[in-house]
Amino acid sequence: MYSHGSESLINQAREIQEPELQKFYSRLVKLLQVKELSHETLDSLQRLQLILFANKFTKILPAELQQKLLSLLSSPAEQLQVLGSAVLRETLPPSGQELNFSEENLSQLNTHAAALLLSQARSRADLSNLCAQLIRSLESRPSEGPTQSLMFTLPVLNTVFTLSPECLTEDHVTLLSKKLVDWLRYASIVQGGGASSGGFFTGPRSRQPLPIAELDGSVSGHSFSNDDRSEVEGSVVSMVSVTSSSSRLLPPKERLREKAFQYCQRLIEQCDRRAQKKADSELQKACLVEAVCILDCVCAEDASMVYRAFPCMKALFGRLSSDLSFARVLLPIAQFYLNHGEMDTVDCERVWKLVFGQFPAELFNDAFLAYELLRFLRLNLENIQSRAPEFVQFFPNFLKFLAWDSPAVVEDFVDLLPSLVTAGTAVELLHTLLDLPCLAATLVLQLRSTCLPIADPNSRGLLSLEAFRNPAFRGLFLFLLRAQAGSGDTIDRLSTLHELLAEAADWPRVVRCAQTVPVLLHVYFNTVVKMDDRKLLAHLVLVMLERSSLLLRIPSYSKEIHRVFSCHLRRLCKLHPSLVVDQSHELLEFAGATANVYNKEEVYTHVVWVLGEYLSVSFDSRCSVKLITSCFEALEAVLFEITSSTPPPGTICPAPRVITTLMSALAKLASRSHDLIPRASLFLSKLRTVSRNGSVAWCADEEDLVAIVTRGEELWSLLKAPGVAQSVLTPPAYVTTPRWHRDTSVAMPLQLRALTNLTHSQ
Repeated sequence: MYSHGSESLINQAREIQEPELQKFYSRLVKLLQVKELSHETLDSLQRLQLILFANKFTKILPAELQQKLLSLLSSPAEQLQVLGSAVLRETLPPSGQELNFSEENLSQLNTHAAALLLSQARSRADLSNLCAQLIRSLESRPSEGPTQSLMFTLPVLNTVFTLSPECLTEDHVTLLSKKLVDWLRYASIVQGGGASSGGFFTGPRSRQPLPIAELDGSVSGHSFSNDDRSEVEGSVVSMVSVTSSSSRLLPPKERLREKAFQYCQRLIEQCDRRAQKKADSELQKACLVEAVCILDCVCAEDASMVYRAFPCMKALFGRLSSDLSFARVLLPIAQFYLNHGEMDTVDCERVWKLVFGQFPAELFNDAFLAYELLRFLRLNLENIQSRAPEFVQFFPNFLKFLAWDSPAVVEDFVDLLPSLVTAGTAVELLHTLLDLPCLAATLVLQLRSTCLPIADPNSRGLLSLEAFRNPAFRGLFLFLLRAQAGSGDTIDRLSTLHELLAEAADWPRVVRCAQTVPVLLHVYFNTVVKMDDRKLLAHLVLVMLERSSLLLRIPSYSKEIHRVFSCHLRRLCKLHPSLVVDQSHELLEFAGATANVYNKEEVYTHVVWVLGEYLSVSFDSRCSVKLITSCFEALEAVLFEITSSTPPPGTICPAPRVITTLMSALAKLASRSHDLIPRASLFLSKLRTVSRNGSVAWCADEEDLVAIVTRGEELWSLLKAPGVAQSVLTPPAYVTTPRWHRDTSVAMPLQLRALTNLTHSQ
């Protein structure tokens, strides 16, 4: 949504009248005729763009203003290029001028003019015409060196082919392949006089060309123009250029593939030199990324090149793997190993240890790396699961990205989390998700501990930082910072850890992290349910009961987690009712603790509900009278205690839902063991008698008390007729899930069809 100020400006732009708009056009034309453009001109262009953007209908500008705006696209000031392109994209071109760009205009193409070209394409036919124009402009260019505008022409062509692949004809492919081969032959031979270093797009050759200089300042000794003679020795190129004579006989596409392969290997070798400038060092990394990606594509099209490429890839990985500043270069190398490692039977273990182990552990605070690594995992998930199944064991490492910057990567983990849930990792993963805020706090402490020396006064204010540096607690933090799973599901001293991190409960990064945990828990449980592993599900029920009281004390965090636990506890027991009997001891122990009524209301209510609903012989033949009686007595004791005393100090009255759920559970259990009916009826009648005397200490709201008493009277009335009580409180499955409208053996479908015919006969 827009802010109030933005909405006001947009409303003003929409309400402008046509006469006023025409005057504004005329004034802007006069402003654009001045050679030195003022701030008033820039403001007017911005206002025009807003007017056109906010208007419901696309407008046609006066021809003179249109021409002035088109001239801005070739302005030396990029700000004017941006504004001119933005305004023109909001307008309709004058009739007959759609995509009417001359060869001269195409030769002056830049990023913003290219954007305008694409925006004016209204159909696939327009895209085809644009494609043909651009390719004709390429055909007329000299082969010995691409001009500056190719930096923009080729990306536009790439976008066109992406949007409409049918625009790319076989003739276009042949022409582009030939031109690219020629350009690659002349790349890295000479440089223009004004250039400081060589490169692909160096402009046309001058009359007195200068030799190409490497990034370390030395003169380049490599040349692809002479590759037919294979004169270069002692380099990667000399090994590759032996094939160049035969490559001249290849069809254009195959020849382009060969030249691209050679050029990329040349770039990789060139980037081995130490750059003199920092900017050139970043350029080297960018070139390496592109070179590796292109080699990956080339090898995907021609598998025979994999064996030629792998020595280069292995050498590059060996050279860069010890320097984490090249992490974003190493990811494309990992992609190459993933795509082609099987063909060359190479050992990829070192690659995966670096990408899955070292990167997240040491670079968790690198936002760009986090994005690219998680994207790598998502896009290659199926391939990684088959080629590197051990990646699942690194989930504690991957979650560091989530703990550090939750809002930015939570969507990635919604996609990735199901692949991390296995029978071997499920329990530990659940504990780790619940402790994610603790991990966020620990990562903050780790960085602060590194940045602030112990002697620094600023490092002494945080008790948690002192605890992080204390050897007595080091094991707790090291467990959170572990790189791989398998060292244990959780730690024994969780409550101690939570006390040490208590002051982190309001740190922004920790709070944001805590807000994402419920979302991921839903994804987790939705995945676990599909595994249909009853033993695992029974274990998870115990974890939920245990961890409901072992959470970092962040405002509202416990309530949200309890809400998720309650939802999925009920769901698990509905899918597998026998879980209630399997874990009856732990469930009864939890339900029999009166304190849980006050501090775990949501979870407690659902535990009582599943006990009353599924502790029945109709769901599990192991459910004995003794077990039902034990459960009844435990719940009866709790209900008696909370309805006969005031709440403990510091707590509020129990929620009415807790009391009514306890009453219903007692009635259900009594209906299955008739010996318990007198006890249940007596308690319900006493409850009614007590409430008639007016207000009670355990219920502060009169309406809530009336609802509780009404519910008690309903249950008491049902228990007077045990047979009816059992049918109502524990109905058989065919009653709770009727399908009479589909059952052909009963009269209901026939009656429904008859009624349908009667109502639609008119």
